Amino acid sequence: MLTLALSKGRIFEETMPMLERAGIRVKENPETSRKLIIETSHPDLRIIIVRASDVPTYVQFGGADLGVAGQDVLIENGFEGLYVPIDLGIAKCRMSVAVKQGFDYASAVKKGARLKVASKYVQIARDHFATKGVHVDLIKLYGSMELAPLVGLADAIVDLVSTGSTLKANFLEEVEQIQEISAHLIVNQAAHKRQRASMQEFLDAFAAAASPN
Repeated sequence: MLTLALSKGRIFEETMPMLERAGIRVKENPETSRKLIIETSHPDLRIIIVRASDVPTYVQFGGADLGVAGQDVLIENGFEGLYVPIDLGIAKCRMSVAVKQGFDYASAVKKGARLKVASKYVQIARDHFATKGVHVDLIKLYGSMELAPLVGLADAIVDLVSTGSTLKANFLEEVEQIQEISAHLIVNQAAHKRQRASMQEFLDAFAAAASPN
């Protein structure tokens, strides 16, 4: 039996069609069920529902054999113990810098400048501004990121952006894109070596579903 770790929301919803194309049906909807372990129509695959930020941890330490995780989570937390064979091309968005409308970002990021930056992704933010020669005071937040510049907590935020509508609604603007983000299939390295034959069926199914052809 192999275990696939998924998070609720967009990643779960966009992974389901991939499983269905492989003939695998999930027996319950995690949005309406309280179960955290969900059986599938495939006798050798079950799904566990965990927080998005915990998916790599479950896979890394063997709580799951495979998982689907956003590239943002992987970059922020590292790839130790993980094999990342497939960019699934789902849950697409971008990691960007945003500021309050009217804020002179170009002047604020001149080399040698200092900036207050709020983000859930402090490692990504630190690395990004380091390449620009900008000193940053990082403030870690877990939600309501858009509020930080509005109340003077930060000059800028680093966060995921999809449509940009939430930024506009809160009088913020996207001023710099750090990188494109999508969800990847991740595999426990030890499990891949130990159960390669049984796992290959699912790797092939995900690869076929992710293929543009």
